[in-house]
Amino acid sequence: MSSLPPRASAPLRDGDLVAALDLGSNSFHIVVAQRVLGQLRVVDRLRETVRMAEGLNALGGMAPEVRERALACLSRFGQRIADIPPRQVRAVATHTVRQLRAPETFLAPAEAALGHAIDVISGREEARLVYLGVAHEQPPEPGQQRLVIDIGGGSTECIIGRGFSPLERESIQVGCVASTRRFFDGGKLGRKRWNAALTEVAAQFQQFAAPYRSLGWDEAIGTSGTHKAIGAICAAMKLTKGAITRDALAQVRERLLQAGRIEAIDLPGLSDDRRPVIAGGVLVLEAVFATLGLERLQVSKAALREGVLYDLLGRGGADDPREASVAALMQRYGVDTDQAARVEATALRLFEQVAGDWALTGDDRAMLSRAARLHELGLAIAHSGYHTHGAYLLQHSDIAGFSQQGQRFLAALVRTHRRSVPKSAFEMIPDRLLSNARRSAALLRLAVLLHRSRGNEVPPGLRLQADEDRLVLRIDKRWLHDRPLLRADLEAEPEDMLGLGIQLKLAID
Repeated sequence: MSSLPPRASAPLRDGDLVAALDLGSNSFHIVVAQRVLGQLRVVDRLRETVRMAEGLNALGGMAPEVRERALACLSRFGQRIADIPPRQVRAVATHTVRQLRAPETFLAPAEAALGHAIDVISGREEARLVYLGVAHEQPPEPGQQRLVIDIGGGSTECIIGRGFSPLERESIQVGCVASTRRFFDGGKLGRKRWNAALTEVAAQFQQFAAPYRSLGWDEAIGTSGTHKAIGAICAAMKLTKGAITRDALAQVRERLLQAGRIEAIDLPGLSDDRRPVIAGGVLVLEAVFATLGLERLQVSKAALREGVLYDLLGRGGADDPREASVAALMQRYGVDTDQAARVEATALRLFEQVAGDWALTGDDRAMLSRAARLHELGLAIAHSGYHTHGAYLLQHSDIAGFSQQGQRFLAALVRTHRRSVPKSAFEMIPDRLLSNARRSAALLRLAVLLHRSRGNEVPPGLRLQADEDRLVLRIDKRWLHDRPLLRADLEAEPEDMLGLGIQLKLAID
């Protein structure tokens, strides 16, 4: 493995603030915490009902009024965290943004309104973070396995975990807002419609019900606003003290159906804000109880945002989940660790020489390091076009700790580390990351080329200079004279490098 891990961010000091934002399909949340004596103390929470899922159409477009509602909320949240350094803030977007046909048309103005980058995370990464939040807020007993269910506005995550680690993660495309819109469009409630909807939703959970039940759990926990609302209803109806049981859920459903229409729902303990989407939430939860054989579900105050907060603390350090994921990928696909380390060391050496002139960041360094370790991932499939195979694996796998933008960044570097650079290689990279992605790709190309013979030796006095989108590579003439194949590769490289929008000049001294 590499002896040059990515540099960690400066550790938090007592008094430092951190913030986590969850751009959910129903609500946007922000939690701000302060480090006090090595612990996190929550100092502020904000929540606004945005209902992004209501604005999503079948073609992946977003209704203008919903888009403006979301941007206005982010602008207000941005004012709250304007003085917190970017490295101490993480915002994540979930199901609805994942479903957008052109997410950048929303993300670009959203990031401008918030004043911080927004990571789009996959359903399984969302599940990992939800479990992390619950585990930290309600530490499990030694050896205890837990089932955690999170019903959001557009998706539902189901996780079985032990300790602080998830064992199984699934994300199903049903949620309280989406299900209410789909099955009760027009606001009408009826038993026949309910039963048909229940059968359809339950079929989604049936896909993984058997292995989940076989693995088992000692305790079931529900998170998110849907569970809190249903738990409050159960308590107000004096059915439980706040937990959700099979019998109590059935009684809530019966009373809900008696209303006949969504606007007529009159459940004790139900807020006006939650009323328009409670039918879909109860429907999804009933499907979960039926398919997983649940009898009782505790309700947790923790959710995705708490998981993002605790995950943020480990990012860039020894506990960064992305580092564990890279190591797992290398092992799974049999990457040559010696060659990976050679390329990584040289890539980072080049990085240090141009980082200042190119305004490259610590995050860029970390991503270059990971791409160097993973650049031969695709060899497990075939040597021919292995850079293309590796890029595909990185873009389409569920990789713990990475946002979708992060995976695409890695994939672009791996895709372009050899041969010609296709115009489409960087089309999925956000504009704010595009320039640094291309520059990082140039550094990886040079490092790979210099170690094509898979040897440890590097040119004495190797020097790289940068000026805007121009590079000058200085290399020892006598050293290069004994390596005619490498010289031929280097002399051909400036033409290929133009595909990155970078002019490369060789200075053979």
